[in-house]
Amino acid sequence: MDTTTPAQRGARGRNRRGQGERLREEIIEAALRLLDELADDQALSLRAVAREIGIAATSVYIHFADRDALVLAAMERCHTDLIDSIDRAEAESEDPAAKLRARVLLQGKWAYEHAGLYKVLHESTLNQRTRMPFKTVLGERTTAAIQRCMDAGLAPAGDAAAVSLDLRAAVHGAVSMRLNSADLPMPPLEEQVDRFLVKLVGLSPTTG
Repeated sequence: MDTTTPAQRGARGRNRRGQGERLREEIIEAALRLLDELADDQALSLRAVAREIGIAATSVYIHFADRDALVLAAMERCHTDLIDSIDRAEAESEDPAAKLRARVLLQGKWAYEHAGLYKVLHESTLNQRTRMPFKTVLGERTTAAIQRCMDAGLAPAGDAAAVSLDLRAAVHGAVSMRLNSADLPMPPLEEQVDRFLVKLVGLSPTTG
């Protein structure tokens, strides 16, 4: 996602006819930058988003009825970008266990590196008030990745969906502890992920 600021990009010109979609994308990108800094959907204002890209606040309302609508669109974009990154990481290996490890590790690292977006995606008031059906994709793909390990004989046969839920809960907890308890000594995330894969999925310690 674009992390440049208006000052870095230079003064923006008025959108020409037919460029409304481009402006909508710029608004979403600006919201993502601010949400990652704020880590709180309630702290975001449409006026701040407008200032970020040098437009009038009324231009934001043309595309988004309110703050919730903008945050929801930003979270969906954030989720889509994360899935694309995970797919690229998985594609680097043919081994099902290595693919699963790459998937889980990238999710954990992304959450730690984008703490603000992670909190809005999972711990925000919007998350509590509004359904985000797009978030089911990550869970479904993790379940499918675990099932492939089971089918290949790399993990014990079982309920892949239940194992997936346990694994995602463990990674979520590991990330949350790092974000919310900075003074707590923690091992490298890679070591924890490897232990989760062994203890929860049943992969061999030497697999992946």
